[in-house]
Amino acid sequence: MSSGASVGAGCAVPAGFAAALIAWQRVHGRHGLPWQSTRDPYVVWLSEVMLQQTQVSTVLTYFPRFLLRFPDVRALASASTDEVMALWSGLGYYSRARNLHRCAQMVVTEHGGEFPRFASALATLPGIGESTAAAIAAFCHGEKISIVDGNVRRVLSRLLAYSGDLSMASAQKELSLLAQALVPKTTFGDDMSAYTQGLMDLGATVCTRSRPLCERCPVSELCRARAAGIAEQFPVKTRKTKRRHETWWLLLAKRVLRSGQIQWWLLRRPARGIWAGLYCAPVFESEVRLMDTLDAAQREEVQLLEPVSHSLTHRELRLQPLLLEIAEPCAAVPAGEGQWVSERDLHAHGMPAPLRALLMAQAQQPAAPVQGAAPAR
Repeated sequence: MSSGASVGAGCAVPAGFAAALIAWQRVHGRHGLPWQSTRDPYVVWLSEVMLQQTQVSTVLTYFPRFLLRFPDVRALASASTDEVMALWSGLGYYSRARNLHRCAQMVVTEHGGEFPRFASALATLPGIGESTAAAIAAFCHGEKISIVDGNVRRVLSRLLAYSGDLSMASAQKELSLLAQALVPKTTFGDDMSAYTQGLMDLGATVCTRSRPLCERCPVSELCRARAAGIAEQFPVKTRKTKRRHETWWLLLAKRVLRSGQIQWWLLRRPARGIWAGLYCAPVFESEVRLMDTLDAAQREEVQLLEPVSHSLTHRELRLQPLLLEIAEPCAAVPAGEGQWVSERDLHAHGMPAPLRALLMAQAQQPAAPVQGAAPAR
């Protein structure tokens, strides 16, 4: 499709967009990120997966540690699931880690340890959606294909004043066609890499969700939303995510051995749902349900700790921990089919970040009960 042609909904592709974006990225874009200096598909893939729903500053902490432990796709494929989940612990969206591991294994077993070159083939692998596949293909092999992640949708919807409702799949598909129409048809050297990175940089640093810095935008003269003075009205998304509020009661069962070693009772979470496959303290939907699993003596000893708030994509969790110290000779174990894990081995178990913080805070000294401690039942 030639520059200036119409694409769906009467939108015309602005001439000069790609050239202006590429020139801007080479001077003003982000260049110091550790995954930008390579065309290794494994490194680019790892960074793209980590960056999904996660801030760059957070990824910069996890990325080098992960790459040090798993320097290539074969190392990752041969690791145990627990090892992968433990290293991922704290990054959230844990299905990414499970898919990352499955994808590495598939690349090794079905592709001889080499990632496919083209986006269409990459998108068939576990956890690699169309946008991630496009990023790998564009960055590593110069394929002329556009990524369409959240930042890019925002940039393009403003550029084109695209009024389609992006909460609808049909509008997302149409915007993807528009994005592809904007891709430069003739590229030289690293032009595709600069173009792709430029789209992400522009959305992350200039064309931000609120208060976009239009005066710093290299394509502001081409932006239809800016010309109409309505940039912040885009992208259009009428269906809002409904957030559920829940309270989870956590039983932190602590055992101190005669040697002084501290152990915690952990269960593996179900394969589906929140924190799937991670190790966690027993979770209950209410205080009553938790107390029903304890004997009379344990109910007298349990201590109510300060609650912790934890935000997920679609839920707000209020985590209410109760601490129970169990004497070493006691044969009884808390609820569920779990295991005692020593405090020094917690790092080797994938677990939710808020739980890890709770356990580490309680490991050194007993916590004093707060007002409203759970009464004996």
